[in-house]
Amino acid sequence: MMTVADIESWVRGGESETLELKRTTGERREAARTICAMLNHRGGRVIFGVEPDGRLIGQTVSDRTVEEVAQELGEIEPPVFPSIERVDFAEGRQLLVVTAQAGSGQPYAYRGHAYRRVGNTSRQLSREEYNRILLERLHGDQRWENQPATGWTLDDLDVAEITKTLEESIRRGRADDPGTRDPAEMLSGFGLMKDGQILRAAAVLFGRAERVEAELPQGLLRVARFRGKDKTEFLDNRQFHGNAFDLLLKAERFLRENLPVAGRIQPNVFERIDDPLYPPVALREALANAFCHRDYSIGGGSISLGVFDDRLEITSTGTLHFGLTPEALYLPYESLPWNPLIARVFYRRGIIEAWGRGTIRMGELTVRAGLASPEILEAGGCVTVRFSPTRYVPPQRVAQNVTERQQRVLAVLSTSAEGMALRDIRKGLGEEIAEWEIKNELAALKHLGLVQTKGYARGARWILS
Repeated sequence: MMTVADIESWVRGGESETLELKRTTGERREAARTICAMLNHRGGRVIFGVEPDGRLIGQTVSDRTVEEVAQELGEIEPPVFPSIERVDFAEGRQLLVVTAQAGSGQPYAYRGHAYRRVGNTSRQLSREEYNRILLERLHGDQRWENQPATGWTLDDLDVAEITKTLEESIRRGRADDPGTRDPAEMLSGFGLMKDGQILRAAAVLFGRAERVEAELPQGLLRVARFRGKDKTEFLDNRQFHGNAFDLLLKAERFLRENLPVAGRIQPNVFERIDDPLYPPVALREALANAFCHRDYSIGGGSISLGVFDDRLEITSTGTLHFGLTPEALYLPYESLPWNPLIARVFYRRGIIEAWGRGTIRMGELTVRAGLASPEILEAGGCVTVRFSPTRYVPPQRVAQNVTERQQRVLAVLSTSAEGMALRDIRKGLGEEIAEWEIKNELAALKHLGLVQTKGYARGARWILS
């Protein structure tokens, strides 16, 4: 049974997302609106019989009083039945406590308007917010990925990829061996067939490239290497259609070709050690998250991978759901993938590890590599993960291979924001190189758009573009 001591402890913390205080049941309309907001959020309590300053005063409570409060709560749709509890306070006076859990039938509306709790206030939802919550409620049963892929047959799928996925799942202990390699049986084991029909998730995961390009335009990966820090000029720009596993491989190959690598010599080790600018495992985690969480219902959607001089961005079509924010993704949270069928197959294949830790692990890996945690942005109907370096690493390839000496010239120039004279570059290289050779290297780098000059003749200084 609830006690006055319980109520005193709650009131002591003041009003919040989960607590609102009312002086009397004469404010029952405002209270019902608050309960509606709490149902659409994390649940909470409204307590009648408390002064604004937190003093408990109670009120006379009759059966009719409770009935009036219940009638006002009856204006909430869909119907809910919060608990209404009377707590004896003083002679002839009681406290009335209305308690509601987060509702399973969200979004809830009171007298035709939906509300959500923000701090200690109840804010009316916009039509866009209302529709998003409604979509999330229906998502468990009616999702794009769990609908039949009309017109698709087993011939449209890459059976070798299905088999590889099953065998990798067995090897990792994430699936039992069904004793068959029949494609239909394997798909059923992954939950990708229903009533003999292939589901859309199977088309995303295992579709042959030619069928994906013709029938599934959202099975698209865009990759680009930009010159500079904006999207004005491309050095490389390609598009690929295919299943998720094939696109993941193409994305990783593109990164290997376009990301600079810093070489260093470790004492007593003969071979040079290469350090990628960004940790590959963190990039793979970000790509896997994009495939699992993107919105495939948008026909023109895609995953985009952009490499700039000062950052790397992985963008996927769709927004964050279930109340998640970019900031919350770096805190422990319950994993609620927008495409659980696709995410489950990625997990069994070993591409993702623990659900609900993808972004946390990504941040840990980048920090361990000496970088800042990736920035997560939500804008324009897309989610972008942005990786930023903390050091300059000369590129290995732009329009053509960049030689080792040219990389060293770039590394020397990176130490000065004001630019360097030819003699200073020569000194920074630390070896006897003819001046004309350095001039040739600088001319080649200028042609590639990697360096530029300031000033003229002997006053000329070289600077990174």
